[in-house]
Order: sequence, then structure tokens, then C-alpha cells
Amino acid sequence: MSRKKPTKTHPGSHPEFDRVAAEQMAADMAAAVENQQGVESGTVASLQAELEAAKDRELRTQAELENYRKRVARQMEEERRYADLPLLRDLLPVLDNMERAIEAAEKTHDTASLLAGVKMVAGQLEEVLERHRCIRIEALNEPFNPHLHEAISQRPADERPANTVLAVIQSGFRLHDRVVRPSQVIVSMASSRDEADQDDSDMDDERTDDHADL
Repeated sequence: MSRKKPTKTHPGSHPEFDRVAAEQMAADMAAAVENQQGVESGTVASLQAELEAAKDRELRTQAELENYRKRVARQMEEERRYADLPLLRDLLPVLDNMERAIEAAEKTHDTASLLAGVKMVAGQLEEVLERHRCIRIEALNEPFNPHLHEAISQRPADERPANTVLAVIQSGFRLHDRVVRPSQVIVSMASSRDEADQDDSDMDDERTDDHADL
């Protein structure tokens, strides 16, 4: 009777070996999962940090913009408040000269000196106005311009065409191309001779029309 030979088993199929291999595989998988979770956690933390940094930059930018707006508003307010400062500096010497002229006239009782002083001050004042682009409007002997002149009366003037400025009651001024105030003027009206000439011209026109109809 023959004896049955024992069956050889592969080391990998040994129950103890399989258990160890399974535990190692489970440990590796757990480590891989933990590592992946760590990577994901680090990515989320990095994104959150970047988001917080972006929010911080936005807040700083908004604060800087608000400060800039306030600074510009203050500068504009100061410019408006002191816009007349150059003009006032130019006017003060005019006032000084006027006071000197009055003081000299009071001491000497010389009206001629007072008149000369007043004329000098008036000329100086007009120079100041011209320096600030405020120019006197020319009106005398000019054709009446309703944009520059204000007619306060009319009077006949045979030697002047109708609607000619005969006299300036109050000078007008303009700043660049804008009228500060119009010149108050007296304007010529059509004379009786001009009206007669106009009547004759109208009659000639009527005769011409009548002949044309015939």
C-alpha cells in the first residue's frame, strides 16, 4: 500500500502570510487616504489664506480710495474758498493809493491833487481788471448790440445812423467771452430826414410794383 505524499503549499497562500499582507495593504491604503486628506486640507487652507489676503487687499484699496476722495474734496473746497486771493492781492494796492490820495487832499485842501490821485487809482484799477481778463466793452459810436449794450434811452441824431451808441452812461465789462455786465447806453433814433427818405423809398417801390402789374 503506497503512502500519500503531503501537498506543498506556496508561501503566499499561507493563512498567516495572507493576514499580514492584508494588514499591510490596509495600512498602505489608510496612509494614502490620510495623505490625500492632508493634501486636500492643505489646498483648502491655502485657498482660504489667499481669499483672506484678497479681501484684505480690497479693504485697503477701498480705504485708500476713500482717503483720496476726501483729500481731493478738501483741496477743491480750499481752491473755491481762496479762488479770489490773487484778485484781492492786486486790489489792495489800489485801495492803498486811494487812501493816500484822500489823505493828501485833506492835508492840502487841493482838489486838483485829489482829482489827479483819483484818476491814477481808476487807471490802476482798470489795469488790475485787465490783468484778470476783465475787459471794458467798447460802446461809444458803435452799432447797438443787445448782447453787449443796454439801451436806457434814445434821442435823434441827424449826423449818426439809427441805432448808434451816442453816449455811455455806465461802462460794461466782460470776462473772456462772458458779459459781466452790459454797457448802459443812449442810442440814436431815426431822424425825420431818414424817415422821409424811407417814405420816398417805399413810394418808389409801390410805383415800381404798379408798373410791373400793368
